[in-house]
Amino acid sequence: MAARGHVQDPNDRRLRPIYDYLDNGNNKMAIQQADKLLKKHKDLHCAKVLKAIGLQRTGKQDEAFTLAQEVATLEPTDDNSLQALTILYREMQRPELVTKLYEAAVKKVPLSEEYHSHLFMAYARVGEYKKMQQAGMALYKIVPKNPYYFWSVMSLVMQAISAQDEKLAQTMFLPLAERMVEKMVKEEKIEAEAEVQLYFMILERLGKCVEALEVIRGPLGEKLTSELQSRENKCMMLYQRLQRWPECNALAHKLLLKNPDDWQFYPSYFESLFHLMDQSWSPPEEGEHCSEGAVHHTVAEVVRFVEERIKGEDGKDSRSLRGPYLARLELMHRLRERGCPEESLLGEPLELMVQFFGKFGDKPCCITDLKIYLHLLAPEQHVQFINRLSEAVPLGEQGEEGFAFPEDTKALQRHLCVCQLSRALGLHHSLDVDGKLRLITELKAHYRHGLKFGKNSLKTELQFSDMYCLMAAHVFIDLWTETGDENMVWQGLGLLQEGLSHSSSNAQFKLLLLLLYCHLGAFEPVVDLYSSLDAKHVQHDTIGFLLTRYAESLGQFAAASQSCNFSLRFFHSNQKDTSEYIIQAYKYGAFEKIPEFIALRNRLNQSLHFAQVRTERMLLDLFLEADIVLSLEESVKAMSLSAEEDDIPWDNMRDNRDLTVFTSWDPKERQITDEHRRRSLEEESVWLRIRSLTLRLLAYLAGMGHAPSQQNSETTNENGVGDKSSILGSLLSQLHQTLQTAAQMAEKSIQYPFLGPPSTRLAPALSSGSCQCQAAALQLSVHLQELETVGLDESSELQTQICNGFKSLVVQLQEILNKCKGDVLEMKESKLKTRPSLLENLIFFVETVCIVLWMASYCAKILRPLKTSLQKKKKKKKDANTALPVVVCGFQELTGSLQDLLTQALEHIKGQETGMTALKLASLSLEGYTQEEASFAKAAMDKVQSSYLRSLQEVGDLLKKRAETIKNLKI
Repeated sequence: MAARGHVQDPNDRRLRPIYDYLDNGNNKMAIQQADKLLKKHKDLHCAKVLKAIGLQRTGKQDEAFTLAQEVATLEPTDDNSLQALTILYREMQRPELVTKLYEAAVKKVPLSEEYHSHLFMAYARVGEYKKMQQAGMALYKIVPKNPYYFWSVMSLVMQAISAQDEKLAQTMFLPLAERMVEKMVKEEKIEAEAEVQLYFMILERLGKCVEALEVIRGPLGEKLTSELQSRENKCMMLYQRLQRWPECNALAHKLLLKNPDDWQFYPSYFESLFHLMDQSWSPPEEGEHCSEGAVHHTVAEVVRFVEERIKGEDGKDSRSLRGPYLARLELMHRLRERGCPEESLLGEPLELMVQFFGKFGDKPCCITDLKIYLHLLAPEQHVQFINRLSEAVPLGEQGEEGFAFPEDTKALQRHLCVCQLSRALGLHHSLDVDGKLRLITELKAHYRHGLKFGKNSLKTELQFSDMYCLMAAHVFIDLWTETGDENMVWQGLGLLQEGLSHSSSNAQFKLLLLLLYCHLGAFEPVVDLYSSLDAKHVQHDTIGFLLTRYAESLGQFAAASQSCNFSLRFFHSNQKDTSEYIIQAYKYGAFEKIPEFIALRNRLNQSLHFAQVRTERMLLDLFLEADIVLSLEESVKAMSLSAEEDDIPWDNMRDNRDLTVFTSWDPKERQITDEHRRRSLEEESVWLRIRSLTLRLLAYLAGMGHAPSQQNSETTNENGVGDKSSILGSLLSQLHQTLQTAAQMAEKSIQYPFLGPPSTRLAPALSSGSCQCQAAALQLSVHLQELETVGLDESSELQTQICNGFKSLVVQLQEILNKCKGDVLEMKESKLKTRPSLLENLIFFVETVCIVLWMASYCAKILRPLKTSLQKKKKKKKDANTALPVVVCGFQELTGSLQDLLTQALEHIKGQETGMTALKLASLSLEGYTQEEASFAKAAMDKVQSSYLRSLQEVGDLLKKRAETIKNLKI
């Protein structure tokens, strides 16, 4: 009898092989096994669903869906079928069907805790907060457990957060949630910390700060134990909101006595002091200053308090804490901002910083600590300050090169910090060319000397002296941007490649290499560099722009597709993943995280980068495949593209780019400013709008290619063609307006810092003439529609207008092609010179040719039936006039000219390839380089040359395929 408890359900045993096949990715065998089982057991629903999963994974979505619906309509209640259907619907990205499944199951088995909780989670996946609230309460009635009750409360809070009407949230949802929690408080049923957190969140959102403070300071607040100082942090926040500055000051002072290194309380301490001074607050004559204890309401008291903390640190035998020393500088900064004379009580900033360096100069954080307070020094003190610091750096004897080197890593860190601070003070930038070259020699010597300290370090660890190498590269970039001498950039690339060979996981080397290669127009080495960065999760949104901005514009179409996929895969999986995070947060009671997850999802959905990558990816697919692999209509259909719909959230666009990802020690006037950020976002948005409108116009063109001819359709508007032409008019006028805005922006061009945001393709697109030519080609579709309506008989003026349009397009294309002429890579006086702008112009030419060819294809579709009907009419009338209509002749001229242009372009590309292959980079005499440096610089040059050749090859291949499509344009 005892063994009977272990009897396995025979169906589980039968299904096991199918599960194994699916888990191992052997979907075909899973389908075969399911078929075998279904022959014997027709009513085994789960086998059907598992077969559907196999079909879904082999790309047979429709069959899979039909099978799944057969089972779903039977409303199964066995666990196996329900779980399998859940997996299938999730893979189909149809979570709303899971809710229907469990709604039916709950009706049939109304007391099942498991099915009710699955139903709640299914609603959570689709964000049905009202139904979640009801499901939570239904669950609590069956099984009165606290978590279920609070699931319902949280769902009310989510209704408040997602409500369009803020008034409704404040007057209905949140008060109801508050009453529900208060009921549990009165009945003393509050058990967990998560429940107190939720109560606090509700009160905070209702603006009931006093009540929230009572909760935190009362017995319920004792449950807040998972985070260090959780109660104190919440109290501090509430005091600040309530503007209770005495309490704020006293609490900060009390917490700093406990831990003088806890930085977050210093700003609160100083802010509260200034508020108290502004209010002329004075303590009461009797009793305590406030509920939190004594208040420091004068600058003298605060200065004394900070000085006491520092004395405490100075008297310690163990390592001092940085907090109090930084607090002194922070207080000085704030007093100076307010113009308080008491600033002098703290001492002389130069002396304080020298003292700080003496104590903490051997820590890598010393530079970031001091950098923010450098403005406290007067400009004439800069050199003196650096000299004073240099005296505190222990260096060995001078070597042959005239440089003295540090003898251990601590001394190295101090010397490095001095170099970083002198760059941050602008001392590097003020040197002349020779001075900068001497500085580079010194930095390189220190870098190579420092490598000996990291001889035994692991491959994944950074070298102690890496920052010298990075700084030398920055000085090379300064020289390149100031003098235009490309030799500097080759040396910089060589140095960074050398750095990477010793420190293969240094992300800053990789990022700077990536940027330099992109500036030189070489995209091939960039793909591997970006892959090796191993960007994780949200980084695809924050730094993905470094890759996608240059991918297509440098002619590496295959790599461009790959880089767009990197980002798109993340954005699409984020949709699915966020639902799972929310479900986990409900399960584990992490309620305060749920709004954060929702905010993250919104932030990513509204991301500028997401919109850009989506648009560019679709355009790229059209340029590469439309009318080559599939027709334009089929390509547009496969992308589910619609001319009418604009899915970009223009009003809520979020710029999530991390524009400070590069380590930089530049002085403030050379750093990226808020104005740079604003202008960059404007520029990116305008370029995105042009690209998005171009894409939608192409979708329109594809849709019109197979729309019913207006001549054959009396009821034009009923068939929607009349309505379509208004869409065309609207899209074209939006495109013209955007181009005008773009032209105004291009006139007021802004120069971003080298390490700032990359400039968009907007200015080169306008100066090459490609935007204007594309717009003119798309504009022609209006006249072609008119021609389709009027016919060839009575439209001579219109035909002439169209022919003039054709001629103008050819002239414009020729001009764009002329701007591509010249050598992308050339050797002058044994120096290598690059002209990446020629490559960018060539890509604009390719894109524009594609659009003109699609317009021509649309034109051919209109002219063929018109020409045939005209010939029939002539036959009937026995008209001997065989002259072709003007527009037909014009069209034939257009196709001939396009053929010539493509031949010209292909010859130009061939010439470039031949010339570039003939360049003997090995024969370059690299003066002033050591043998090792020369080999790294040559390797960088080879990469650039190879990348250019790859770009030219891909562009050439695409143009050849496009030239083939001209043969299909005969009418």
